[in-house]
Amino acid sequence: MRHGMAICGIGAALLVVAAGCTEAQEKVNQKDSEVRAAPLTLVAKGASLAPIIVFSNAPPMTRKAADELAAYIEKVGGVKPKVIEGMPDPVPERAIWVGFQPKLKELFPKTDFDFKNPEEILIAANAHHLVIAGRDRWDPHHMVVKGRGDRPIKGWQQEYGTVNAVYTFIQDYLDVRWLWPGETGEDIIRKEKIAFAPFEYRYHPKIRLRYSVLDWATPTDPRGVLSSDWSRLQRMLLDSANCSYRIYVPDGHWPLDWKLHETHPEYFALQPDGTRGWQAYPKVCKSNPAVWDYWLKDVEEQLKDDPTRTLFRGGVADGCLAGYCVCTNCKAWDAPEAEKRFLVWNTCRTNYVAMSDRQTRFANNLARKLRERYPDKDYKVVMLAYGPSTPAPLKNKPDDNVIVSFAPNWFAEMGEKDKYSQVGTTWSQQFADWAATGANLWWRPNMPGAGGSYYGLPDVPFGRVMESLRHVVKNNCTGIALSIFENSWPTQGPLYYLLAHLVWNPDQDGYKILDDYYRRGFGPAAGQLKAYWTLMEETRNRKIDGNLAFWNAYDEAFFKRAAGLLDEADTVLAKQPEIYRKRMAHVRVGLDFTRLFVETMELREQYEASKKQDTKIADRLRENLTKLRDIVAAQSTNYMRISAGQQAGLDPNKL
Repeated sequence: MRHGMAICGIGAALLVVAAGCTEAQEKVNQKDSEVRAAPLTLVAKGASLAPIIVFSNAPPMTRKAADELAAYIEKVGGVKPKVIEGMPDPVPERAIWVGFQPKLKELFPKTDFDFKNPEEILIAANAHHLVIAGRDRWDPHHMVVKGRGDRPIKGWQQEYGTVNAVYTFIQDYLDVRWLWPGETGEDIIRKEKIAFAPFEYRYHPKIRLRYSVLDWATPTDPRGVLSSDWSRLQRMLLDSANCSYRIYVPDGHWPLDWKLHETHPEYFALQPDGTRGWQAYPKVCKSNPAVWDYWLKDVEEQLKDDPTRTLFRGGVADGCLAGYCVCTNCKAWDAPEAEKRFLVWNTCRTNYVAMSDRQTRFANNLARKLRERYPDKDYKVVMLAYGPSTPAPLKNKPDDNVIVSFAPNWFAEMGEKDKYSQVGTTWSQQFADWAATGANLWWRPNMPGAGGSYYGLPDVPFGRVMESLRHVVKNNCTGIALSIFENSWPTQGPLYYLLAHLVWNPDQDGYKILDDYYRRGFGPAAGQLKAYWTLMEETRNRKIDGNLAFWNAYDEAFFKRAAGLLDEADTVLAKQPEIYRKRMAHVRVGLDFTRLFVETMELREQYEASKKQDTKIADRLRENLTKLRDIVAAQSTNYMRISAGQQAGLDPNKL
C-alpha cells in the first residue's frame, strides 16, 4: 500500500508540476499571441509613425506609386509620411516597405518573397512593419518605348506587381474609392488612426491583358487623360500583356503593306478572277512560305525598335467577310465539313466553309518560326478568331505560343447567335469550343452595340456583362480588350467601374461592387441611385430585346421616372455634404444629354420624312445640336469624348 501510495504521491506531484508547466506555457503562448496580434499603427493623433521606404533605383512608376501612397495616407489620416529611397541606417522601428528589399526576409521571416506567379502582389503586416510588394519585371536599358503615334512612354516595365499592390492597398485597406475620373469621383473616409492587425494577403490576376478594357484611357491618347489616371489606379492600365497602350495587339490584325503588291504580288490572296489581292481588303496567301519568312523579318524589325516586345500580330487584315485566298494550297488547309459562312470576293459572293483551320495552321507556322528563331524567348503570336474563323477549328489546335483573340460583335451579348453562322451557333458556344482546343484565349469584342453606347447613351447592361465575364473566365480567358470604348462617364460610368473591378478580380460579386458604388458615391441616396441605374439597365435591355428605336425605349414615362428618382435623391441629400450634390450634378448631365439626344433623333426622322423641306424642324435640329455640343464641351474630353454632331449623325451646317 505504501508503495502504491508513494507512486500515487509521485504521480500527484507530477500532476501538480505538469499543471504548473501547462499554466506557464499557456501564459507564454498568450503573450506570444498578444505580440503577434499587436496592431501596426501607421498614423495616430495627427502623427505619422511609419515612413515609406522604397528600394533604391526603383523604376519611375514604382516611385510614383510610393509618392501616391504617401499622399493618400495624408488624405485619410491627415498627415503625410516621409518617403525614403534606399535602405535607411538605422532601420526605423516601424516602416512601410514598397517593393522587395533583402531586409524584408529578416523582418518577415515566415513570408515567401519569391513571387512565382505573373503580376503577383503581396501585402503583409506584423507588429512593426508593413510590406507592399509584387513581382516586378523591367529592362533598365529599355525604359522608354514608343506608344501610339510614336509618343514616348517613359518608365516602361514588363510587370508592375508592386505598383498594383500599392493601388490595391489604397483601395482595400485605406478604403479609398475612385468612382470616376476627377475630384468629384474620389471618395475618402477620414480616420484619426490608421492601424492594422497582423495579416498577409496575396493575389495574382487571372486577366493579364487589361489596359484595353477602356481602350482610349491610355497615357499616349490625349482624348482620355483623366481616364488614364483612373484606369491606372484601378489596376487596369499597368498589366503584364507587354503590349500596353502601344500598337493595339489584341485585334491581331497583320495587314500586309499594299506597296508590296508591285514587287511580290504572290504574297497576296488569290482572287476568283485570277488576280492577286484586293486593295480594299488586302488578305495574304497563308500557305505561301515566303509570306511566313516576310512576317519573321517584320518581327525582327519590331524587336530592333523595341527589344521588350513579346507579342506579335499574326491575324488577318480587317474586313472579316472579304478577299480571302482561293489558291489550291490555302483551300487544302480548310476543313470541308466546317460550317458554311457567307464570304465576298472582288467578283463574286458565295457560301464557303469556315476558315478557322486555315487561320490556326497559319498562326502555328508563324509561331514555330518564331520559336526556331528565338528559342530562349517566350514570344507569342496573336491570331484573330474573326469572321470566317470565329468557329473553333476542327483539325488543328493552336500551339502553346499562340494566343487566340476571339472577336464577336458585342461584348454584352455573349448568348446571342453569331449573325454570320448559318447553323445558329452562339458566341458563347464558339468561345467554349475554342477553349476546348486548349487555346490561350483573349476576348476582344466591340464595345458599342445596339444599346447606343457609341452615341453616349446609358448603355449599362450590368447583369449581362457579369454573365459574359463569368463565361469567358471559366473558359480560360486571360485577356480582355473592348474595342471602341467611348469615354461617356455621365451615362455609362457605373459600367466602367464594374468592369474595372471584375477584370482585376472576376471572382467578385458584381452586384456588391455596384452597391458599394452607390453607397460610397451617394450616401443616404444610395437607394435612389441604385433604382435610377437599374432603370437605365432595364430600359436598355428592353430596347435590345424588342429591337426598339431610341424614342420607343426612352419614352416620356422613362424620363419621368428617371427624373423623379434623381429628384428624390436631391431631397434626401439636401442637408448632406456638398460632394454628394456635385456627384448628383454629374449624373444629371447624363440624363439631360439622353433626353436631348433622343429628341434630336426624333426630329431627324421627321426632317428626313419631310424630304429635308421643313425649315422649322431644321431650326430646332440646329438648336438641339448646339446644345448637345455645349454639353459635351462643358464635360470636356475627359468625360464625354464624342462630338455631338457625330453622335446625331447630322452636321448642323448642312441642314
